[in-house]
Amino acid sequence: MTMQVTHDGQRWSNVAQDTIEVADSDPSWPGQFVTESRAIKKVLHPLKPRIEHFGSTAIPNLPAKPIIDIFLIVADVSVWPRLVAPLSSLGYIYWAENPRKDRLFFVKGMPPFGSRRSHHVHVRTPKDLSEMVFRDWLREHPADAARYAELKRALARLFKADREAYTAAKGEFIEQMLTQAKTYGPSAA
Repeated sequence: MTMQVTHDGQRWSNVAQDTIEVADSDPSWPGQFVTESRAIKKVLHPLKPRIEHFGSTAIPNLPAKPIIDIFLIVADVSVWPRLVAPLSSLGYIYWAENPRKDRLFFVKGMPPFGSRRSHHVHVRTPKDLSEMVFRDWLREHPADAARYAELKRALARLFKADREAYTAAKGEFIEQMLTQAKTYGPSAA
């Protein structure tokens, strides 16, 4: 029997086990993405979604939560429900209670289903990919990536057991980088 993770209006029931850790960059992260994306492609055949590595583990030399973030880009939202069973067969837990109905979200390894989160799968349409713009900006702008690394480490200390606050506190920096990317383009120095 699988234990359900619940929210009491203030915090998640697995908060003590599901803490935030920012680790030094790991050169194995791109390979972990490749391995997982192959497994996903296999179980989702013949849907053939576009699969992208994003998040901090997709940016060379950037400290990150050691969680591989994966985009499944599927334009036809009517097929999204058909993704749940195949991804579940790979050990992903589908977050059915996600308040964002324009997205699907899956987690692998989250306590109590595993020892720690290892992968997140985000299902989106091609028009909802600002995180890839952010990824590309930081790949091209190491000084901004270094500032982001400092911010992430500080916020991880401050919000060790509060993922929502940690994510929200990064928002202003991310918005600044997205504005720069829109203004100057990804290769602006």
